Amino acid sequence: MSVPEPAGGEEVKQAKEVEDAEKYSFMATVTKAPKKQIQFADDMQEFTKFPTKTGRRSLSRSISQSSTDSYSSAASYTDSSDDEVSPREKQQTNSKGSSNFCVKNIKQAEFGRREIEIAEQDMSALISLRKRAQGEKPLAGAKIVGCTHITAQTAVLIETLCALGAQCRWSACNIYSTQNEVAAALAEAGVAVFAWKGESEDDFWWCIDRCVNVDGWQANMILDDGGDLTHWVYKKYPNVFKKIRGIVEESVTGVHRLYQLSKAGKLCVPAMNVNDSVTKQKFDNLYCCRESILDGLKRTTDVMFGGKQVVVCGYGEVGKGCCAALKALGAIVYVTEIDPICALQAWKQERRDQGTPGSDEEQLHRVQHGPLQHRDRCDQPPDPGADLGAGPLPSGPRHLAGWQAGGAAGRGPSSQPELLHGSHLRPLHHRHHSGSGSD
Repeated sequence: MSVPEPAGGEEVKQAKEVEDAEKYSFMATVTKAPKKQIQFADDMQEFTKFPTKTGRRSLSRSISQSSTDSYSSAASYTDSSDDEVSPREKQQTNSKGSSNFCVKNIKQAEFGRREIEIAEQDMSALISLRKRAQGEKPLAGAKIVGCTHITAQTAVLIETLCALGAQCRWSACNIYSTQNEVAAALAEAGVAVFAWKGESEDDFWWCIDRCVNVDGWQANMILDDGGDLTHWVYKKYPNVFKKIRGIVEESVTGVHRLYQLSKAGKLCVPAMNVNDSVTKQKFDNLYCCRESILDGLKRTTDVMFGGKQVVVCGYGEVGKGCCAALKALGAIVYVTEIDPICALQAWKQERRDQGTPGSDEEQLHRVQHGPLQHRDRCDQPPDPGADLGAGPLPSGPRHLAGWQAGGAAGRGPSSQPELLHGSHLRPLHHRHHSGSGSD
């Protein structure tokens, strides 16, 4: 049974409809745009623009490289369109009109020059050598072909060689370590440099060949890092290799290759083993590697190292520096070592870091302040006559409630937990009770 409508209900309903139509009339002009469909086919075509043949970077290499560009100091100076064109296909000239180089972007030269100037502040020996021997030109006639990491620091070395009279042509020994802005700065200064970050394997050997195979110019010295340049000249240009007056090698791998040639009776060129020098072993291997390993791992993984378990194979000079850097980030470091002396060093260092009994720090504390008082629990007063210095140092959280700061001998637990702060905070397991009424 339906309920009858009140009188005049139809008129009221019509009036309401007219009112609503006038109220929302502005919405009639709004048209809903159709949704744009995602064109997966076009995206696939974009990926296929990167060939995997020689001369261009492979897809996997370009993707991994793009993930590390965000960490590059010159990433903001690089146009996104530069990644689509190989530097080998570009026609670039510096301010002097020379095109005897191949870098990522010559426009980054100004920024690279600033990085080189900063590096010069920490390389006073080379700068002093420039000032003292620049007028004499002791390296006049030297034609050096080099293959090293191209960074701001090696740029200082290259420019020092040029300032002393040498003619240099340079390529990179690592396809990922090149600083594009530094390479551009060297090219702007007139150095024939062929390198950019993210080279393919074909690009790598092409750059080395461009340094060696030059009309009217023949190298008489080699400065190598890794032995790739020496190997290329020995295999591809034997006549040039026989006329080389000296080889300088600064890596373990390169030195190993030279020893192989020497044992086979094929090393007809004097070679200098820089890798075994004292400064290389005690400074570069120890201090530089501890910074480069963090930079490399952060670029490739982009993860936090706090709490991560890391295995370091070997505890030589490089291993010592790497372990120190990783432990500073909070990583749990494990060391594997076949040399018993180096293994013992790693074990002693771990004991020293953990503050185990008998360490140098604890012995020094005993001499200066007497035995340590270990207070793991705050609900019992310390025993002034107990010598707990021989026990293990407490680990875990240190409770700051229950004992008041600045307690005297014989003082019992406080009735109310007191929050210690400011100058009253002290490591409880290193608090020595003197019994004199003050701490």
